[in-house]
Amino acid sequence: MTCLTDFADQAVVLPLVAVVAALLMLQGWQRGAVVWLCAIGGTFAVLLALKLTFLGCASVFGSAALRSPSGHVAAATAVCGGVAAILGGSRRTVALAALIAGFGIGLTRIGLHVHSWPEVGIGATVGVTGALAVAQFAGPPPQLRIWPMVLTAACVAALLHGRHLGAEQVIRQAAASVGWCAPVGPIQLQR
Repeated sequence: MTCLTDFADQAVVLPLVAVVAALLMLQGWQRGAVVWLCAIGGTFAVLLALKLTFLGCASVFGSAALRSPSGHVAAATAVCGGVAAILGGSRRTVALAALIAGFGIGLTRIGLHVHSWPEVGIGATVGVTGALAVAQFAGPPPQLRIWPMVLTAACVAALLHGRHLGAEQVIRQAAASVGWCAPVGPIQLQR
C-alpha cells in the first residue's frame, strides 16, 4: 500500500504538475497550462485551508474521524482527472478518472490508518472539483503530442517515487501555532 500511496505524495505531485504545465506551454497551449496550474494550485490551496481549519479547530469539531482531509487523495483525483481533461475527455470521463484515482489512493490511506473515510471523501470532493475546473476552463485541447507528455510524466513520477515532502507535519505545526478556533460560548449582544 505504501508503494501506491507514495505516487500521490506532494514530493511527486508538485514536480509532476510543473512538468505537465511546461510541456503544455512547449506545445503551444498556454491557456491549458495556465488553467492546469490555477486549478491544481487552487485544489491544493483549498485543501490546505481545510486541513488548517480542521486541525486548528479539532476541539470544536470533536470528531476523531475528521481531523485532516486527505491531501494524497485530493492530489490524485485532481491530477488524474485534470490529465483526462487535458486529453480532451468529457466531464463524465474526467470525473470517472478522478474518482478511480481517488478511490485507489483513498483505500491505501485508510489501509495505512492515516485517514478515515470522511477525510478521504473530503479530499476526493476537493480533487474532483479541481479536475472539473480544468475541464471547464481549459477549453478544447489543441493537437497535442501525447506520448512525449506521458513518457516524461512517467519518468518524473518514477524518479521521485518514494520521496516524501513532509508537508503534513508542517501543516500540523502551523495549525497548532495559529490556533484558529477559540472556545465558542454564547453570543453576547451589547446594548
